[in-house]
Amino acid sequence: MSTQPRDEDDHPQTGPEVIVTIEGVEKKIHRGSRRVAELKALLGVSADLALAQVIDGQITPLRDEDHVTIKGGEAFFKGPRTGGSSYA
Repeated sequence: MSTQPRDEDDHPQTGPEVIVTIEGVEKKIHRGSRRVAELKALLGVSADLALAQVIDGQITPLRDEDHVTIKGGEAFFKGPRTGGSSYA
């Protein structure tokens, strides 16, 4: 299965479980809307790290209180928290 980020025009994966990637490693999780803090736990990301998502080819930082809709094919990266608006 491809680890390339899903294009905006691609159709979501079918079924209750879909594949996302974290640091290039595929993980199977249930589709749907999740708080970032919950998503971090599902992906095995430590609570003290930041999570970012590749959106339109750009790494976009996510706050723990944000919500992400999982459709399948999303790509995430983890890193240290920063005080500014930029991801590591």
